[in-house]
Amino acid sequence: MNSIAIDAHGVAVLILTVIALFLFTRDRIPLESSSLTILILLVAGFTLFPYQRDGEVLISAADFFAGFGNEALVAICALMMVGKALETTGALLPLASVVSRAWSTRPVLALLTTLVAGAILSAFMNNTPIVVLLMPILVGASLRAKFPVSGVMLPMGLATIIGGMSTTIGTSTNLLVVGISQDLGMHEFTMFEWVLPVAIVGGVGLLFLWLVAPRLLPDRTPPMADTSPRIFSAQLNIKEGGFADGKTLSEVLAKADGNMRVDKIQRSESLFLAKLPSVILQPGDRLFVKDSPENLKHFEQILGATLYNISDSEHPIDEETPLKAEGQQLAEVVVTRGSPLHLRSLAAARFSASYGLLPLALHRVRAPSSQVTGDLNMIRLRAGDVLLVQGTSDAIAKLKESGSMLVLDGTTQLPHTHRAKRALFVMGFVVAAAAFGIMPIAVSAVIGLGLMIATGCLNWREAASALSIPVVMIIVTSLALGKALMGTGMADYLAFSFVGATSALPTPYILSAFMLLMTLMTNVVSNNAAAVIGTPIAIAIATQLGVSPEPFVLAVLFGANMSFCTPYGYQTNLLIMSAGGYKFSDFLRVGIPLTVIMWIGFSIVLPLMYDL
Repeated sequence: MNSIAIDAHGVAVLILTVIALFLFTRDRIPLESSSLTILILLVAGFTLFPYQRDGEVLISAADFFAGFGNEALVAICALMMVGKALETTGALLPLASVVSRAWSTRPVLALLTTLVAGAILSAFMNNTPIVVLLMPILVGASLRAKFPVSGVMLPMGLATIIGGMSTTIGTSTNLLVVGISQDLGMHEFTMFEWVLPVAIVGGVGLLFLWLVAPRLLPDRTPPMADTSPRIFSAQLNIKEGGFADGKTLSEVLAKADGNMRVDKIQRSESLFLAKLPSVILQPGDRLFVKDSPENLKHFEQILGATLYNISDSEHPIDEETPLKAEGQQLAEVVVTRGSPLHLRSLAAARFSASYGLLPLALHRVRAPSSQVTGDLNMIRLRAGDVLLVQGTSDAIAKLKESGSMLVLDGTTQLPHTHRAKRALFVMGFVVAAAAFGIMPIAVSAVIGLGLMIATGCLNWREAASALSIPVVMIIVTSLALGKALMGTGMADYLAFSFVGATSALPTPYILSAFMLLMTLMTNVVSNNAAAVIGTPIAIAIATQLGVSPEPFVLAVLFGANMSFCTPYGYQTNLLIMSAGGYKFSDFLRVGIPLTVIMWIGFSIVLPLMYDL
């Protein structure tokens, strides 16, 4: 093989790629900010230092903006919005009902049913709504059947990732790999072209998740299950001679270190006072407050007041008359990408005012401890965070029915409307039109989006909420990096170096080693970034070896989808980690053996299919 020369532009692009992969792993930096930074550096660099040969500009800054109009990105965005319609109309309710009934009768077979159903569904739509659909069902079933939800939640999530590998539209990663390979001159993959290898290898993976994975997982308590800081509404009656007698409201609040929140002040049956700091409290005044039992008893003691239930002013709180939270329920709300709470604070989202729910506690999925200090309302929430809320059953049901947030309250009620059949019909058209080659998936998905809006299955606000800015930005930036790697010859150089390092090995071993490299990368950085950067290198490797590029492209696709080992490898893993109370080590317990099974399986099947 002839050596490949590299130039300053190629080296700069490689350095920028390494910086990008590093930034993509930084949790403190928003993914969209990292992506925009890299895109700006690329555009500015090739503008200030043109890449030209013999006076001809080979790569211009405008080439890097082409990703915004990339066919794969259009398809991904349209499918996100079409999938949102299935979620909001409750089109998957029949499946949810079947799964729920199965869990109440035969839990072992129900787990297999859940895994297979999740895998099949994820072959045709985004994994996130499927996981959001199944998680409350599993939580509710675990409460009724008294089995640990941690034994089934993680297998379910990983099964959807396996299923997503099987078709061109299963994940955004698949669409990107197919789109890039087509741009680079390869034939157009059909929707079900590689479903056979995924069915063979993925079938073994599902058996592992069904029979072995639950035994590897210890019983985990969900983050909020052992925490019940229920808030009680009560009244503090001001006693004569107590600290609060004759004091202003500001002095009383200062005595409580500013921790007591007074809803209203009642002086007589018909007189309520304004909560002015200067108002002077008198014996017999009633302060209506809300807090935990411990705090309420503390306020009673330091203020020299008498504590009563809000609906019982005859019997002071004691051992025989405990505090009551009548009609109140607790629920856990998991923050998902695209929800009104994502990357916002409770105060900014006006959570309490909008939903009539009181936030009690917060579990941060990326933090080593669930203890959170400071005002809950001012903390910026991230995907996977779990919020413990209290409110009436009606308020919790209303939040759940809104479809805007994932509520885990042990019930299986799901949104359902008369438009569900329309949504299923439109989705069937999108899949069938692409599967039978009538039109490209980007075209059928855009038409499907129009039909969803025209038939009332989706409105523009819901459609906009389905779009993920981080996903769009990382795809565009990764496409730009991939174009720069190819245009400067750096992809060919990396391929030459990889082939040179593995030249003593047979081609199937080189294919296996490259797939393992992609698998390791996708568990550290975004799977889309790994796929977009890996695809041109894979084609270059196949060219160096003089073999068909198809198996190497599929090696990128399969490797980039094997996000099993870390909770940060795939966005649904974060939701699973939160709801199941998992630790990082739990993903390693199940993810590593599953990755080994899938990697060995594909390393055997792909060479056999393509005669390597």
